[in-house]
Amino acid sequence: MGDKSTPLLAVLQLLRKYNLKGTEDILRKEASLGDVELESLDLPEVELASILTAHHTESDPYSYEFAYDSLKKFIENSLDMYKYELSMLLYPVFVHMYMLLILYDHNEHAINFLEKFRAEQEDYYQDDLNKLAIVKHKDQIKGNELAEIYSSNKFVVQLSRDASSQLKRYLHEQKNSTVIINIINNHIQLDVHDGPGRTQAQLRATAGGVLGEAAKNENRTKVYYGLLKEPDIQVLPAPIEDEEEVEETPDKPKKKKAKKDNIFMKKPKSDPNAPPNDRIPLPELKETDKIEKGKALREASKRIPLGPESLPSICFYTLLNSGHTALCADICDDSTLLAVGFNNSNIKVWTLTTVRLRGMKSAEKLQDIDREAGDVLVRMMEEKDRDTCRTLFGHSGPVYKVGFDPFKALLLSCSEDSTVRLWSLQCWTCLVVYRGHVWPVWDVRWSPHGHYFVSCGHDRTARLWATDHHQPLRIFSGHLSDVDCVQFHPNSNYVATGSSDRTVRVWDCLTGTQVRIMTGHKSSVFVLAFSVCGRWLASGGGAGELMVWDLSTGLPTASLPPSHTAPIHALAFSRDGTILASGSLDCSIKLWDFIAITEEVQNEEIGTSNSTFQKDDKCLLRSFPTKNSPIKGLHFTRRNLLLGVGSYEGSS
Repeated sequence: MGDKSTPLLAVLQLLRKYNLKGTEDILRKEASLGDVELESLDLPEVELASILTAHHTESDPYSYEFAYDSLKKFIENSLDMYKYELSMLLYPVFVHMYMLLILYDHNEHAINFLEKFRAEQEDYYQDDLNKLAIVKHKDQIKGNELAEIYSSNKFVVQLSRDASSQLKRYLHEQKNSTVIINIINNHIQLDVHDGPGRTQAQLRATAGGVLGEAAKNENRTKVYYGLLKEPDIQVLPAPIEDEEEVEETPDKPKKKKAKKDNIFMKKPKSDPNAPPNDRIPLPELKETDKIEKGKALREASKRIPLGPESLPSICFYTLLNSGHTALCADICDDSTLLAVGFNNSNIKVWTLTTVRLRGMKSAEKLQDIDREAGDVLVRMMEEKDRDTCRTLFGHSGPVYKVGFDPFKALLLSCSEDSTVRLWSLQCWTCLVVYRGHVWPVWDVRWSPHGHYFVSCGHDRTARLWATDHHQPLRIFSGHLSDVDCVQFHPNSNYVATGSSDRTVRVWDCLTGTQVRIMTGHKSSVFVLAFSVCGRWLASGGGAGELMVWDLSTGLPTASLPPSHTAPIHALAFSRDGTILASGSLDCSIKLWDFIAITEEVQNEEIGTSNSTFQKDDKCLLRSFPTKNSPIKGLHFTRRNLLLGVGSYEGSS
């Protein structure tokens, strides 16, 4: 080939550098270069760039607009059974065309291309395009978070086999489709599935992720979403004591007794979908913890069943004179304590009952205590020093989340100072500072069985901790942006995370691997809540949207309409799992009929059905506005009374 092969080899070297394998293969074939090794060539960057401009078929800036316009017309003229799935290709092709124009220094053409077609993209991608529009030179690609995500990851598009065949036929017939072919080969993952093409409603239910939908093989791992068997409940004497109390009341004691027996008999039954009890090592219950569980069961026996005809009463705690300073709130399991985190780095704990908070005796007084006494913990408490509120100092930045442990002995908090702190609710001091995150920590949650907790933050990771380890046990990494919220599964074997990349993911605590990735949110995910049975996961987003997911399939069960007009920051299930309560920064609490939401799709073969979207209005049972108090937290008591917490922000 002589001297003619030198510029072509240089072009191939640059193409390999930018991972444009599709174009490389075409040029190899046309030039009959075969498997020539390129590493031996070492040409200056300027010379390579000039050769690329002269020889690369994609260097013509006008070809991009023509190719995109042609693809768009092909999709618009396709049959409906193909059109909606194929239309999911337009956004990633559009983004990568813009980035290629920037890469080849056609900056003015890139800006014109972006302005011409950006309005045609889906509304939930407009914020992403605003971030991408900042990139106006190839040197800015590396520093742009979104551009780096698109450059190093593939956008997933699911197509039916017939739609995929239509696309291949179009690309084969088009002479100027090299640009699109290379983008698909290098930056788009076509996930082809058997069966008919999906409808527009079904596609919209799962669209919205930064990198498109989840691939089919992402959600094939089996998830043990059932509840663990509770072995300790059978030895508790609590049910017998309750029976005696019920018999003293004259009104139908037999009926109440039968109802209570049912509650206690449900617990020991093994769930076929539950993991083995020893899959995750759980701490043995102390005697005090068993007493607390006994109290919980006695309260459960007096629980009021809820439903559309029997809505819960709501008790709302308003934080006065706090303005925008109160950031988060949590109520302990037995509803006796309230903790609030503030932006001045303080944490306040209030008692919600007449029993005041007691402090620990001094070191001198503790020496006189009989350590072998059965009530040694009670004797350690100061008799005179009793308050309705305690303040905890230690963080050096705003406190974004607080959480009581299941047995009301410890409190967790996370902050902008990148730490998680463990506080004792007996001596009211910080016991441990957990350092692992390097940026602000947005959320922290206890395991339902105690001992373990999970945190997440700005560093795009979630971390699993144990109270007796100062280093994380697992690091869950995979999100493309901030992990804004986290939640433990009721059986303590899984952790769910919600992110600003608009995805919800589920992780296995045993292996540390991702077992579910769920797409469908059109904005950042700020709060998560598992159903009582463990199968369903509810998530609230920044646009006020509320979604429910089926953990068995990873598909959305329902996408409730955005009845909230501001981000949802609080979700809570009633203790019997029939009502879902959502609280938002729009100063309202809404109650949803969760039984109706899940029953409508349990018999459907596909995870999302059109009937679900058409009947969502009936699922909203009631809306309760506050005067001007954004909702910071929601909590159902053991008897199904709904408690809410908000901070009054004055008249608007």
